[in-house]
Amino acid sequence: MSCPICQKPSDTKYRPFCSKHCADVDLARWFKGSYSVPSTDPEDIEKAIDAIERGETGRDDEPTRH
Repeated sequence: MSCPICQKPSDTKYRPFCSKHCADVDLARWFKGSYSVPSTDPEDIEKAIDAIERGETGRDDEPTRH
């Protein structure tokens, strides 16, 4: 099995990753939302449109405008 981040052989200590560094890179991607799946739920879409109209981004790294 190869590391999903850098493709080097995985290490059993950090499986499926090859190192702590690659495991941390993956964790950071989760925190940033890089692995998110867009929703097609009509309620989610309506909430997103309402938030945009109110000037809210829904992101924690940007200030929310009122």
